Amino acid sequence: MRKYFGTDGIRRIANTELSPELVYRVAKAGAYALSKHTDHAPTILIGRDTRISGTLIESAMTAGFLSYGANVKSLGVIPTPAVAYLTKKLKADASVVISASHNTYEFNGVKYFSNKGMKIPDELEEEIEEMMDSGKLDNFTAINDKIGVAEVRQDLLDEYVYFFRKNFEEEFENFDRSNFVVAIDTANGATSVVAEKVFTALGIKHYIMNNTPNGVNINENCGSTHLDTLKKYVIENNCNLGIAYDGDGDRCLAVDENGNELDGDKLLAIISNYMKEKGTLKKDTVVATVMSNLGLKKYAENNNLNMVQTKVGDRYVLEEMLKHGYNLGGEQSGHVIFLDYNPTGDGILTSLMLIRVMLEKQKSASELCKIIKVYPQTLVNAKVSSEKKEEYKNDKEIQEEIVKLEKEFLGNGRVLIRPSGTEPLVRVMIEGENQDYIQEKAENLAKLIEKKLS
Repeated sequence: MRKYFGTDGIRRIANTELSPELVYRVAKAGAYALSKHTDHAPTILIGRDTRISGTLIESAMTAGFLSYGANVKSLGVIPTPAVAYLTKKLKADASVVISASHNTYEFNGVKYFSNKGMKIPDELEEEIEEMMDSGKLDNFTAINDKIGVAEVRQDLLDEYVYFFRKNFEEEFENFDRSNFVVAIDTANGATSVVAEKVFTALGIKHYIMNNTPNGVNINENCGSTHLDTLKKYVIENNCNLGIAYDGDGDRCLAVDENGNELDGDKLLAIISNYMKEKGTLKKDTVVATVMSNLGLKKYAENNNLNMVQTKVGDRYVLEEMLKHGYNLGGEQSGHVIFLDYNPTGDGILTSLMLIRVMLEKQKSASELCKIIKVYPQTLVNAKVSSEKKEEYKNDKEIQEEIVKLEKEFLGNGRVLIRPSGTEPLVRVMIEGENQDYIQEKAENLAKLIEKKLS
């Protein structure tokens, strides 16, 4: 198990667990691992979200890079997908996003991106960890004129706005937008500096919410993890759509005109259906994770689409897309990757793709959702011994109970068992047609797992 990196970079409490000293080492080791095959002083971009600790972490990160001899372009507050886009556009050697995504403000994190604008693979993260603890970091200290130089380039945010204008402006001008209004919740996060600029440039009427970050209110009862306020606002203000981003702007969830949630599975269904009609869905395939709702799989079967599933994590969705030449994938949580545009989840891009479908078809979000029936889903945690988390696979009684349950569902239900990567827990997820029934079955199965594996 890795010591520092988790499923989405390093994420810890800022200035204690994620100390400036640790960040400095992460930066120096990362600069080495990401640029050891280049013959020039590397250029690394740094972007961050709105957390109060962002400038502290950025300062330590910058110091680590400059000490190695790398040059830094500081982008300021900017969404994660904008950093990925600019890394490719500017041909930078690598980039870093300082963010803890949907977590509360006291957390912060570090995510590395390669020169292709993609999250770096597990193997490279392991190499960085190895270098951090090897005692060799002092060997990679630049001296004299080899010390790196940093510059502030917050103006590059305009390049990201232009990216959306280039891809949507001309098309949107042909749509009737006169009675279309969207409510946008930027979660007091990274999209607060750019969402309004994009929607204004594209001529989309909008109300903007939770757009006044103060360093400590990021994700606080707002954004993609807290939709209740947005749902209420959409109904009270007769909006056609509500959009909610997460703290770093790589995720998007939506709310229809009746206040009902559109999660990542529904967004994938609506947009894949549109892309298939247009002939732009490569290999007629959608990539999702094992946590996606059974309804997405049934939708794909009913519409002659292939659905490929990966383990949880948008990096694994992307790996599958790259490996087999697919161009649409995502997670239930709202990470949606449009590989023809950007190699990472992009909340603003996802929302504009949905709005394009609504405007072109002149259909409401609730109408578009009729193509997918979402099955009730329940998740129960079983507390187990850390050493025994994987033993459910070989326990005869547990496996027999899983098989028995799945037979009862007759293809209209599913059991998924997943050990936690960070806690002594085994997660029991069951889908089916009856919420009370699956809740009871999930609790019973969790009790059995606790009994056998504690």
